[in-house]
Amino acid sequence: MSSRVLERIVMVHAVIFLTATTWAFGGNAAWVQGPLAILGTVGAMLTLLLVFTGPSPAQGSYRAFSYLWPWLILNALVLASCLTSGFRELRGDSQILYLPIRVAFWRPSAARPLLALDALWRFDGAYLSALNIALAARRRRTLRLLVSAVVLNAVALAVFGTLQKLVHANGIFFGRVPTPQPYFFASFIYRNHWGAYALMMTAACAGLTWHHLRRAPGEQFRRTPVLAEMLGVLVLAATIPLSGSRACTLLLLILGAGAAAAALVAAVRVHRSQRIQIGSWVAGSILAGIAAWALIWAIAGDVISLRLRKTQEQIAVMRAQGDIGSRRILYSDTLRMTRDRPLFGWGMDSYPYVFLLYNTQKPNSDRLPVVYHDAHTDWLQALAEHGYLGTAALFLCAWVPLRKLRGAAWRDPIPVFLLSGAALVAFYAAVEFPFGNGAVVLTWWIVVFTAIRFARLGTPTGAEP
Repeated sequence: MSSRVLERIVMVHAVIFLTATTWAFGGNAAWVQGPLAILGTVGAMLTLLLVFTGPSPAQGSYRAFSYLWPWLILNALVLASCLTSGFRELRGDSQILYLPIRVAFWRPSAARPLLALDALWRFDGAYLSALNIALAARRRRTLRLLVSAVVLNAVALAVFGTLQKLVHANGIFFGRVPTPQPYFFASFIYRNHWGAYALMMTAACAGLTWHHLRRAPGEQFRRTPVLAEMLGVLVLAATIPLSGSRACTLLLLILGAGAAAAALVAAVRVHRSQRIQIGSWVAGSILAGIAAWALIWAIAGDVISLRLRKTQEQIAVMRAQGDIGSRRILYSDTLRMTRDRPLFGWGMDSYPYVFLLYNTQKPNSDRLPVVYHDAHTDWLQALAEHGYLGTAALFLCAWVPLRKLRGAAWRDPIPVFLLSGAALVAFYAAVEFPFGNGAVVLTWWIVVFTAIRFARLGTPTGAEP
């Protein structure tokens, strides 16, 4: 099979996989995870094709291994943990009980091996499907089309979610699908997961906009999709505060401030080289920014005001108590869970079951126990489930590919904006659980590998491959 055909198949598969995952409740409904895992398996099969049937199998194998060796270590650790069960299952007439088994701290184990294998299957499908982009892409134009396709899907979701908000739908798909909580947006069950996804897509759309603005200065931008991309940025950005995600709204402000600073630096450079009037350019940019935020406020002002009042109330309570409250207890209990199995953790996808043994949160006023399915910090949860060794392998799955970037990568707007969005979400994972959502995981890896491959295919001043 030719490299051109493989390139097209990989890109189409990535777009279909991400589109299906985002519309299928962000991949977090139990009944959609099986079909989505099968789509991920198709990605793994494409990886094998790229490695062993490409134009140069030996070179393809070397390139793949240079990316994959941390992933192989992570898989080996998870598979080794599945050989030893950390819990014993007892079945009664109407319920199932899980009793912990004492296992030496130095021995890999999984609380529920079948769940760990299922979680590994889904993670591998997402990771390999995204890695295929870095292995198969031969032209930057193809990568721009890929980014445009996933951004277009995100804009469609944003419009869909906005319409649901405007009609006050009480469930997903205009009330046809009930949700376990009222904090949904578009097809995503939880607003903070939408916020993380929309933040990365806003950054991606901004990168495309900047790219076309720079390549078609002056009146020529009318022949480019710049105006449509600017509208896409506004629509995606507006849905983040509209969804009610406070932290992601703050991250959006950081992204906007960074983009404004970069635009000012670019304007100064153009002013020096072409002797244009920078004052009028800056004034126009400021007016455009004010107009953009005015539009966002018109769409999401009520939600922003409500969340600001809620934040002020929570801060007042924390000041009165002299403590951050339940989050401190949750993080402390998670750290105790990690200390008992520091090397290999309790096993992939084990947190909801093992944490019951460590939860010291007192019941609420209704006397119902407080149950946590996530640690509300992906990094601490990774330590609890994978231990220090597994978490290091997980970190290297991203760090090793990122080390392939060169200095020229930071002069091109598309990889810069893609990686900026990914970095903000990784930072957000320190205080929330965006990676608890399948669509966010898949999007994050697609964004990272697309940025890496785009940067390595050439510089913006060089010939277009």
